[in-house]
Amino acid sequence: MTTSASVPADRASASPGGRTVTDRLIEANREYADVFTDPGMDARPVLRVAIVACMDARLDLHAALGLELGDCHTIRNAGGVVTDDVIRSLTISQRALGTRSVVLIHHTDCGLESLTEEFRHELEMEVGQRPAWAVEAFRDVDQDVRQSMQRVRTSPFLVHTDDVRGFVFDVKTGLLREIDPA
Repeated sequence: MTTSASVPADRASASPGGRTVTDRLIEANREYADVFTDPGMDARPVLRVAIVACMDARLDLHAALGLELGDCHTIRNAGGVVTDDVIRSLTISQRALGTRSVVLIHHTDCGLESLTEEFRHELEMEVGQRPAWAVEAFRDVDQDVRQSMQRVRTSPFLVHTDDVRGFVFDVKTGLLREIDPA
């Protein structure tokens, strides 16, 4: 199987015949749908866990954690940061869909380690409007995991905060390292 990582950069944005990456994805979906069978699941995750992780393309969470379709809710954003929208998703996951555990996964070599809140200022200068959102950049990944755990544990909207654990995924070894919340 060819992965995106093995596709040369000049072919990654357009396929033969001038087709776009999105065209390639839609074609792959048609092939998937041809053999797809309804697994008969509902939206409640079997393992009753929600995972908050970075959107980094190097993190294959299902493979890294031995998960199958239907096992968990996966919430991803830049940095795996616990933002208001992540709290919204976790609240729905817990209160409406039965999750009880939260796993937070940041990773080594994260792009947010090289950004600052100056990024918002640069955007404002470029487009004429300051983003309402914070970049949530950080220098210490362990401390950022601790901050994310604290945000989950202290949210008044979440009812299950006793099983919240945070980890750093090493992009070179594939191993998780648990972060002590203290």
